[in-house]
Amino acid sequence: MSSTVGSPSVLSKQTQTFGIAGCGVIGAGWAARALHVGIDVIAFDVDGAMEARLHAAIEHARPALDSLTEGMALPERGKLSFTTDLKALASGASFIQENIPEQLKLKRDFFAELSASASEDVLIASSTSGFMPSEMQKDMTHPERIFVGHPFNPVYLVPLVEVVGGAQTSPQVLEQASKIYLQLGMYPLRVRKEAPGHIADRLQEALWRESLHALNDDIATTRELDDALVYGPGLRWALMGVNQVYMLGGGEGGAEHFLEQFGPALEFPWTHLKAPVLDDALAQKFIEGTKEQAEGRSIRELERVRDECLIAVQKVLRRHNIGAGKALNQFAETLEKGSASSN
Repeated sequence: MSSTVGSPSVLSKQTQTFGIAGCGVIGAGWAARALHVGIDVIAFDVDGAMEARLHAAIEHARPALDSLTEGMALPERGKLSFTTDLKALASGASFIQENIPEQLKLKRDFFAELSASASEDVLIASSTSGFMPSEMQKDMTHPERIFVGHPFNPVYLVPLVEVVGGAQTSPQVLEQASKIYLQLGMYPLRVRKEAPGHIADRLQEALWRESLHALNDDIATTRELDDALVYGPGLRWALMGVNQVYMLGGGEGGAEHFLEQFGPALEFPWTHLKAPVLDDALAQKFIEGTKEQAEGRSIRELERVRDECLIAVQKVLRRHNIGAGKALNQFAETLEKGSASSN
């Protein structure tokens, strides 16, 4: 790869490789998605035993990806290699997606070592759920090429990736990263300003905190809390976010009428701003409740159910070109253009 960090090339099957650092659930999801769209992958983990688990996770994801992209002009599948040598990852990849445990010092040390070995034109992304890129740029070589690319599980099906730059991140790097994520069939959401938890996790955590309060106060079980979402607002969130749903809640009067009618409710003490103490008793309620909900099904069985439903929802949304379905349509168009140009 001959470009500089200011203008790196878009990943291509012929010349470049997508690097994965950390081969757990998130790392394997990235690998499955990249391989499926024809990008070679080099995966790194300090634990050599992760290679077998990585292959198993990729094979588990493959039928779901085949179903989601059925009828699309996909290129030849990418090739996978595995290493426990960080320098091999640094020299073998043109874009590296980090997925190691969520510990700030661990990430800082990792990026310092990785960036010292990787060419300056190698882009480095972190899948961190909450750390800001500026916190991880310390001690890095060429910190302008590191940023956050935060995905959602399962990465191979959920298209959102939050793209966040730090104080030293180059704007050109963020632009190039967004193009690469589009090539993987993702929906890159550029976050305007770095903040702990980015955007989506801040929203998710607020909901989970309130759920834990309801569980802790014996207002509801884990099943009842999930039912309240699955049978209600969760159905709407697949196609519209909270703000647009509430706008529709105002009827013909739209957002103005909604605010007039429901705005005063913000002053009511319905919710808690602070999380409850996650003591042993509350932890057991959460563990036992979710186990009961599983009704004897294994994690893999539940993942298959989740994946089938995610595929079905996205295919319906695709027909209307909204939400995740719009991202799927854009990906199909990109593949068709690439296929046409290669013929």
